[in-house]
This record gives sequence, C-alpha cells and structure tokens, in this order.
Amino acid sequence: MGLGDKARNAAEKLRGKGKEAAGETSGDDRLKAEGKGDQAKSDLKQAGEKIKDAFKKKG
Repeated sequence: MGLGDKARNAAEKLRGKGKEAAGETSGDDRLKAEGKGDQAKSDLKQAGEKIKDAFKKKG
C-alpha cells in the first residue's frame, strides 16, 4: 500500500469519526450513520490494499 493510499484512508476514517461524533452530539442519526459508513468504507479499502500487498510479496 502506498503512503498516499494510507494517508487518504486515514483521512477518510478520521472524517467518518468526526461525522459520527457530530451526529451523536446533534442527535442527527443520519449523520451518525454516514460517519460509521465512511469508517467502514475506509477499513475495507485498507484491507483490500493489504491483500494486494501480500500478493505482490509472494509474486
């Protein structure tokens, strides 16, 4: 996984945490759910990159 990809995924996860916190504070369930979704998407991207890296090392 490239450094840029790691940074983008970390930033996306951080934005998701911010949205979730803002939704929690304001009582906005939609914003809270959107934040959780952003975090999950970031985690999936990170997992996909790790799998690609593992195959590159074997090849």
